[in-house]
Amino acid sequence: MKIQESAEDYLETILILGDGGDPVRSIDIAVKLGFSKPSVSVAMKKLRENGYISVDDNGLITLTEQGRDVACKVYDRHTFLTSWLISIGVSPDTARNDACRIEHVISEESLVKIKKFTEGKDNS
Repeated sequence: MKIQESAEDYLETILILGDGGDPVRSIDIAVKLGFSKPSVSVAMKKLRENGYISVDDNGLITLTEQGRDVACKVYDRHTFLTSWLISIGVSPDTARNDACRIEHVISEESLVKIKKFTEGKDNS
C-alpha cells in the first residue's frame, strides 16, 4: 500500500527520534520537523487509525510493525541516496535535502539498479 509522502516523513522521524524503539512524544516530532503541535496531532491520529503507530495513555508514540517497516524502508532509501549523492560530489547539505525528496518518488527498480551500479555488480 502506497502512503503519502508526509506520512512517510512522520514515520521516518519517529524511527529516528525513537532510535528504533523508544517512544516519542508529539512535541518531539513537531520540534524536529518544524511543524505545529496541532498539525502533528492530526497526522498522528491518521497514522494511528491506519495502524502505523500506537499511542499510549501518556501520549507516547511507538511504531507498529507495519509502521516500522515503512519507516525503515524510507530511512534506508534516504541514507543510501544521501551517501550516493555525496560520493558523486554533491555537498552534504544538498545531498540530504535532495535525498529527502527523491526517496519518496524513486521506483524500486531504479533504486535497485543504482545500488547494483554503485556496488559494481551491474553496469547495464
